[in-house]
Formats: sequence, C-alpha cells, structure tokens
Amino acid sequence: MIAYVTVGTNNIADAKKFYSALLPSLNYTLKEGPEGLSFTLPGQSHLSPDFYIKPAFDGAPASAGNGAMVAFEARNQQQVRDLHSAALAAGGFDEGQPGFRDAYSPHFYVGYLRDPQGNKIALFAADQSEPGRDD
Repeated sequence: MIAYVTVGTNNIADAKKFYSALLPSLNYTLKEGPEGLSFTLPGQSHLSPDFYIKPAFDGAPASAGNGAMVAFEARNQQQVRDLHSAALAAGGFDEGQPGFRDAYSPHFYVGYLRDPQGNKIALFAADQSEPGRDD
C-alpha cells in the first residue's frame, strides 16, 4: 500500500495555487509547514496516500521525474473536466484533454496535466454507470 507521494517544487506559492485548485475538491485538506505543503484525506490515517509538495531534500533544484505520474480519482467525468479546467487556470499545463483513450478500458475517462514544476498529474473517473467510450 502506498503511504504517501512527494513531488518536488522550486516555488511553493505556485504549487499551492495549482494543487489548491484540485485537491480540496477531492476531499484533501491542506496543511502548510516550513517543509512544504501536505495534502491529506481526513480521518484516513495512512489508509489512503498523503500527497506532499516540497523543495528537493538535497537542496538541488527540483525537477519532474521522467515517466513519473500521480493519478487522482474524481467522482465522475464532469469532475474530471472541471478540475482539469481549474488546474489550467491555476497555472498548470495541458498534457491531454479529458476524454477516453483507446489504450484503456471503455469507462476509464482521464485528463492529463503538468503542474507548474512539470510534474505529471492524471485526473480520472471510471464509473461504470456513466457512458463509456463504446456507448
């Protein structure tokens, strides 16, 4: 089980603006500290992963991992579209508009972004009760 995920940033203010446009809508609560930003799911106590945004521990500039991506599950397809749009307005970069992909199951609806630091983020919904790619 994944306990937490950390991505690096060189600009906490930009990261806060970006992630605050996404994660509170997915029930994450923000806590700020001298080490960076911590987004947690209330009452989960490590049953779901926490998400941290911090400067690189070694003091070198943070950089996005090639091939690394963090995915967040939305409630439905509309929330994927809404959060993708909010993230772009909050300083993110489009990496793939929300929609279905041939490579994934017919009900896997996903949009891709880059945060201001270049970290890749996916927002997805896979609700079988919503229309799928082949419907």
